[in-house]
Amino acid sequence: MVGSDALQSIVYNRGSLRLLDQRKLPLEMDYIDVKSSADGWNAIRDMFVRGAPAIAIAAALALAVEVSDLDFIGTPGEAASFVSKKLEYLVSSRPTAVSLSDAATKLQTLVSKAAETAKDSKAIFQVYIEAAETMLVDDVADNKAIGSHGAVFLQRQLANSKKISVLTHCNTGSLATAGYGTALGVIRALHSGGVLEKAFCTKTRPFNQGSRLTAFELVHEKIPATLIADSAAAALMIQGHVQAVIVGADRIAANGDTANKIGTYNLAISAKHHSVQFYVAALVTSIDLSLPSGDEIVREERSPKELLNSEGGLGKQVAASGISVWNPAFDVTPANLITAIITEKGVITKTDADGSFDIKGFLQPAK
Repeated sequence: MVGSDALQSIVYNRGSLRLLDQRKLPLEMDYIDVKSSADGWNAIRDMFVRGAPAIAIAAALALAVEVSDLDFIGTPGEAASFVSKKLEYLVSSRPTAVSLSDAATKLQTLVSKAAETAKDSKAIFQVYIEAAETMLVDDVADNKAIGSHGAVFLQRQLANSKKISVLTHCNTGSLATAGYGTALGVIRALHSGGVLEKAFCTKTRPFNQGSRLTAFELVHEKIPATLIADSAAAALMIQGHVQAVIVGADRIAANGDTANKIGTYNLAISAKHHSVQFYVAALVTSIDLSLPSGDEIVREERSPKELLNSEGGLGKQVAASGISVWNPAFDVTPANLITAIITEKGVITKTDADGSFDIKGFLQPAK
């Protein structure tokens, strides 16, 4: 599914799932065994695995492993109900990531329909396992399509630039997906096409996904790259060192408002001020047409320890005892700050002068 030398956050064979403990990167590459939905829930919540596509796939496969050798006594309908409840439980691990809830809904519908004709509970579990495995395969192909569409579009938009330098935030590569990546996939495609000058990545406080994970991937792939502090982005832009910003997404509302890692909104404001193009790269499963705008997106808040202690909360105390903490995991970037949204189906561009996207109109013919 991915190149032999590519980083893999998810290692799966039927009945076996291993997840790379991304909290230990870049110093250690340690995999944990996931044998149940409970193991999957904890791995997602504790950020052993992260990134919207990877979360959805890890959750689905965790349950696939659980049911692969399950001694279940019950009807097909009861088996479908069992799967459905387990999926609801897994969704609660990271509520902001729409890919997880979208995958769960589709899988719930699938097993419910299968229960109408299945002869036994084992057939329900077989249908579920095959569907979860298909998600893993499809994700790599979809990510490569995002990379291709994005690279072509950026080169067309930045035709006056012989070489393109890009700034990215958080981690959106092989470690955040089943392989290749979304925003980092676009950077990979630009590099393989010989038009990438340099990739800049933010450290991405407080969990340091940029310095620990994105920098690790870029070095591994031998892509020319430079790490910057989150607060250095505006200074980088005013000096003309980047032509575009590309980020991922955890949830995109119907109007294009985008929830992503905290600090994304800051980058979008800086990019707008410095006339730097700002792109979101995401799978269409990250789009939630039920939400008219970003105002309705749930913003997850994480443990105060991530700010009070070093190493994203895992190290020693670095803040004054007794200080209050506000630690949102995500912010929402308004659509009017986004140049375009790059998906596996193509690039969604602005449709009117007020800077909004007709995402629903784009998706209907794209399906």
